[in-house]
Amino acid sequence: MTLWSSAEVKAATNGTAHGPAWEACGVSIDSRTIAKADLFIALAGPNHDGHDHVKAAIAAGAAAALVHRIPEGCDDLPLVVVNDTMEGLRDLGRAARARSAASICAVTGSVGKTGTKEMLALALSPQGKTHWSVGSFNNHWGVPLSLARMPRDARYAVFELGMNHPGEITPLVAMVRPHVAIITTVEAVHSAFFASTEDIADAKAEIFSGIEPGGIAILNRDNRHFRRLAKAAGNITIRTFGSHIDADARLLDCAVDPDETAIFALLDDHPVAYRVGVPGLHWGMNSLAVLLAVKALSADPLEAAQSLAAMKAPKGRGERHVVAIGAGNFELIDESYNASPVSMKAAISTLAAARPAKGARRIAILGDMLELGGSGPDLHANLAGAVATWNIDLVACAGPLMRHLSDALPEDKRGPTAASSAELAPLIKGLVKAGDVVMVKGSAGSRMGLIVKTLLEG
Repeated sequence: MTLWSSAEVKAATNGTAHGPAWEACGVSIDSRTIAKADLFIALAGPNHDGHDHVKAAIAAGAAAALVHRIPEGCDDLPLVVVNDTMEGLRDLGRAARARSAASICAVTGSVGKTGTKEMLALALSPQGKTHWSVGSFNNHWGVPLSLARMPRDARYAVFELGMNHPGEITPLVAMVRPHVAIITTVEAVHSAFFASTEDIADAKAEIFSGIEPGGIAILNRDNRHFRRLAKAAGNITIRTFGSHIDADARLLDCAVDPDETAIFALLDDHPVAYRVGVPGLHWGMNSLAVLLAVKALSADPLEAAQSLAAMKAPKGRGERHVVAIGAGNFELIDESYNASPVSMKAAISTLAAARPAKGARRIAILGDMLELGGSGPDLHANLAGAVATWNIDLVACAGPLMRHLSDALPEDKRGPTAASSAELAPLIKGLVKAGDVVMVKGSAGSRMGLIVKTLLEG
C-alpha cells in the first residue's frame, strides 16, 4: 500500500517538488537500511549529514528524498526540497496523524516503556491492524518518524514517548495526540537533570497535555507519585493498575518462573488469569496497564490477556540466549540496553528466579548506571542489599560507579571488576562455566553490549 505520494509530501511539508511524480511505501532516515520505494529523509546532525547519502539512497531503491539543499549531482533525482528536513519530518508525522482514524495509545514512564509498548502491540494486533514504534524510537526524531510510517488503514497505533529533561514530552505528545496515555511508573531515573522525583513526575505528566478530548490516562496506583499525577491530569478520566485495593486492574497474585510470569488479577472486579511469556514481576504489573489500555481503545481485554503468553523480551531488555561452552552451555540474560536503580533491582530479582544447573551459579555482570547525579555512588553501593536478598552467587562490575557496589559486596560474591566494559570483557571469558545463568545490565553509555557480544561468542 502506498504510504505517501509526492503530492502529499509536498503539501504536508510545504516543499518544492523536483523530478517526476512518485509513490513511497515507507520512510527512512538511514541510507544503509533503505528498502525499495522508501522515502529517504536527509537529516543533518552534528556528526553526519544525510544529504551526503541521497544519491546512494536512491540508487539503493528509494523512491525519492526529502532535502533542504540539493546535493551535488542530484539535480535530476526525485526530490522534495523544504526549509529544514527535521521540521519536514515533523510535518509528515503531523500529517499522518491528521489523516489517521486509528485509536492511539502513548506510553511513557521512568522504566518499562518499551516492554509495555511491545506488550500492547502484541495484544492489539490480533484484533485489528496495529502500528507501533520500533525499538526505542521515542525522542524528537523517533516519534515523528514512527508517526510518518503509520499506515493509512491502521486500526490501532502505539507510540513510546521518552525524555530526560523537562519539556521534552510536550512537543512529542502534541504530535501523537493519543486517545489513551500510560505512565508506567515514576522513579529516580535521569535524576542528574532533576532536583527531585516530584520534578520527574511533573515532566511525565506533560503527556496529559496532548490527550484527545474524552481520552483516558492510565496510572500506577502503587506509585508514591500517584496523587500528584492524578491532580495534574485534571478532568481527564483516570484508570489505575497495581496491587492497591482501589486499583481498577488489581494484581492479586504473581508467580515468576524462569520462562514466564503467571498473573491472577481483578479487571474491574472480574477475575482474569493469564501468562506473560517473559519472567519478572514488573512484566506482570505492566501487563495490567496493557489490559486497561486495550479496554479503553474498545478492544477485548480478555482476548488480549491470552495473547500475552507469546510475549518475548525485546533485545537488550531481558532477551535470553543459550550459549554453548565446552561440552555444555550456559544461559545469558541480556539486559544491556539501559539501567536505573529500580530496573537494576528488578533484573536482579528476575535472575534469582532462574534455575542454574546443579552446582552452577547465578552471575550478575553489571555496568554503571548513569545520569544519577551526586547520589550515584550510594545508589550503586545500595545494590548490595538486592544481591544479598536475592542470593546472587557472583557479581562482576564494570565502571567507576560500580566499583562502589563491588566494595560493598562480601568477598565471596565479588567477581572481577574493571574500569570499563572493554577492560572487563577479557576477564569474563574465564569466569562463566557450563550450567551458569548470567545476567548483563548497565546504562547504554556503559556499553555492556560488548560483554553480551563477548559471551555470545562462547
